[in-house]
Amino acid sequence: MKIASILFVLLLGAVASGCNKSNQINGSSMKTVNRSISHIKEKLPLDQRIEFEVSFWTLRDEIRDNGEFLNEIDGKTPEQLIEKGKELFAKRKAAGSKDYEEYANWDQMIAQYSQERIDQNRKKAPDPRDKQYPHRVDYKMHSM
Repeated sequence: MKIASILFVLLLGAVASGCNKSNQINGSSMKTVNRSISHIKEKLPLDQRIEFEVSFWTLRDEIRDNGEFLNEIDGKTPEQLIEKGKELFAKRKAAGSKDYEEYANWDQMIAQYSQERIDQNRKKAPDPRDKQYPHRVDYKMHSM
């Protein structure tokens, strides 16, 4: 009985510690980074999601070495990653980067990216083949 209760407590602790980091990036490998990024993005509101994505790719552009990149983002929360993105934006803006010339500040850049995302979603026109062949969907299949 004593062994069972000890095992139960250890199992409960392991489960609790595993669930505790759901809002942090797992930097064990590139595969786990991509999985945790996708999982975190699903939970964020649209405006924060775009900030998160821009920050992630800005940091990835800054740090090309996989090992160094993984160490940098491991355990970061979305808020910490966004702060890092803002720092990199300010650093690049001060250095005179042409990519950031058109933006007065971080918020303006994020607002423009958000508007572009909204416009992309609006412009999706239905496939004309849906009207021609309403009973067939095999044209949508792609070879693997």
